[in-house]
Amino acid sequence: MKSLFEPGIKEEIISRMNSLSPGSQPQWGSMDVAQMLKHLKKTMKVATGETQLSQPPWYFKLMMPFYRSLLYNDKPWKQSLPTARELRMTDPENFENEQRELKETINTFLQLPFPDGKLKHPVFGWLSKEQWGKMQYKHLDHHFRQFGV
Repeated sequence: MKSLFEPGIKEEIISRMNSLSPGSQPQWGSMDVAQMLKHLKKTMKVATGETQLSQPPWYFKLMMPFYRSLLYNDKPWKQSLPTARELRMTDPENFENEQRELKETINTFLQLPFPDGKLKHPVFGWLSKEQWGKMQYKHLDHHFRQFGV
């Protein structure tokens, strides 16, 4: 799995993002393209602490070992996976603003310090820089494929 921290990957992601337009249509799911960009931005801001997530139900913790490996392995995510309530986008959004802000958020994410080589995810626990980079790439790739780029 590629990592957002690898050389050239940020440029690949930005190029794919620039291929989107306000009229881009999803191949699955209910978000429009601007909502998808905002969803990606808010998800990346989990790493900076700007997006707060509620604790998952107790039974989710039992399944955690299975879910953690899905975050950064080489297998693509399935379509229409459930997401945290705080990351569901339903309001109309401005495409240009969300695209610009996601680019800024990617740059901020790439500058994050990783004390002791790890950062804590509020749901998935401590993840290494490598795991965060792969998870972020995989999430961006998943939604860009959703919109055909």
